[in-house]
Amino acid sequence: MATRKGAACLGFGFRPAESAHHFLVTIPASNREDVLISEHLTWDENQAGATPTFAFGEAEGKLRVVLARAKWNAIADEARVEFNKRLKQDGLKSGSWKTGTNPVSRLLGKELAMLAWAIEEADPALIPTAVKNWLGLVPEERWWLYTMTSAATGHAIQGRNKGWRKAVRYALTENPVTDSPHEPPPVFELRSHATESHTETPTASPRRRARRPRDATKGGHAAPGE
Repeated sequence: MATRKGAACLGFGFRPAESAHHFLVTIPASNREDVLISEHLTWDENQAGATPTFAFGEAEGKLRVVLARAKWNAIADEARVEFNKRLKQDGLKSGSWKTGTNPVSRLLGKELAMLAWAIEEADPALIPTAVKNWLGLVPEERWWLYTMTSAATGHAIQGRNKGWRKAVRYALTENPVTDSPHEPPPVFELRSHATESHTETPTASPRRRARRPRDATKGGHAAPGE
């Protein structure tokens, strides 16, 4: 993926000069407070610390996940390592989680939100399984899952533990973990599980992508239409 030399890169791969669409991970100073993951369509450096909105249907600053601090701590390092590996492949600087607001690029933000959805209602003992299954997916699969889930049950509060959100949790936490890169978790069988629990689930049957080697994403994480 070609990168623009000199373009400012904030947090984890967010370059406002190229696209204002991004996610913010808000990490409170207190270890007792929840971590917030929100999606934003505009960028104003002076308002980067604004509180995400809980309003249903509000496009700007939409809150996607409210995650218990202990569960965030269980995935933060794994997400950081995965994202920094990809950023390095793209020739971008590494990121790190800090107290306050952390900008994340649009595509990496989708992947993070999808993982957070998988564990928000899960037994903490199953989080390592979810992380391993998440790592076993190629980025395009994570984007697809985010898009489907967001369309039906993407609101942080109203969508919690419903439809695709519940199906994503099932796929990543209750399926056997495999160390083989050719045997991903059966996430593309989610339609039946989501349909059973939420009537707003899209009715189109997803088609399984051809599996690519993990290093096939080297050189970028953007895809046509994303």
